Amino acid sequence: MTTRNKLRRIRPWELALTAAIMALPLIPTAPAGKSFAFVQAAHAEEKRFDTSRLVSVGGDVTEIIYALGEESRLIARDTTSTYPQAALKLPDVGYMRALSPEGILAMNPTAIIAVEGSGPQEALTVLKNASVPFETVPSPFTRDGIIAKINRVGALLGVQDKAKALEEKVAADLDAAITDAEKRPEAERKRVLFILSAQNGRIMASGTGTAADGVIKLAGAVNAVGAFPGYKPLTDEAIIEAKPDLILMMDRGGGAGTRNEDLLAQPAIALTPAGEKKAIIRMDGIYLLGFGPRTAAAVRDLNTAIYGG
Repeated sequence: MTTRNKLRRIRPWELALTAAIMALPLIPTAPAGKSFAFVQAAHAEEKRFDTSRLVSVGGDVTEIIYALGEESRLIARDTTSTYPQAALKLPDVGYMRALSPEGILAMNPTAIIAVEGSGPQEALTVLKNASVPFETVPSPFTRDGIIAKINRVGALLGVQDKAKALEEKVAADLDAAITDAEKRPEAERKRVLFILSAQNGRIMASGTGTAADGVIKLAGAVNAVGAFPGYKPLTDEAIIEAKPDLILMMDRGGGAGTRNEDLLAQPAIALTPAGEKKAIIRMDGIYLLGFGPRTAAAVRDLNTAIYGG
């Protein structure tokens, strides 16, 4: 039977998200606790500027602003900022990797906060040279990285007390979810192949250092493809050798993307344990890979989808 997560659905803008995920930087994981402490120290004296008319670029950044209760500052957001639902009412300044400086500046913002990996570089140069403060939020795919993002956004908005409360809440939730997932013995952990796209029979899969790799590990599973960093196409031989127990994909919704039956019809996929069992999990892309305030819930849902309730 095909395994599905039907809790959330993603919209057809997913093509932009696919490119965004491929463009995400590969950031080495810092030892537990150290990266958070470093960011706290680095931004304790964050410079103050006017954030009364704020443009947010990056779904995780936008979600954190809402979680802090500071959404009244937002005047616009990027295409990947689809949660919470209220964010969709804001003007869309475009896809985070194809920003138009003219479109953003036309909103007359007092500040811009963008997640690391936004672009293109030419647009960032124009925005940084404008009279509007432009600040970047790092986005490592770790537990500490999520807490550090909240700390950074809170400091930029001048709401450190709110940020600290949110950090403590999110950290406790993450720790509980991760601890529960880690209870599973190594020998029982399943191999998961994250497929970013499968257009024209070409399987684009996640290696190490990606958001997909990070969330698979947090959920107590094993990335079936760990021989390369980032995302790359897999040969049929590599797919068979990966021996995934399950296949994980983003739920594109509305019938978009490769259908399960088409994916399972590919000979290499059919020869894997996942193909034989028709074990495919689909989850909302921003929810699964956003590494924001909802990641603990995503880890639990993924763990349940992999191992059952």
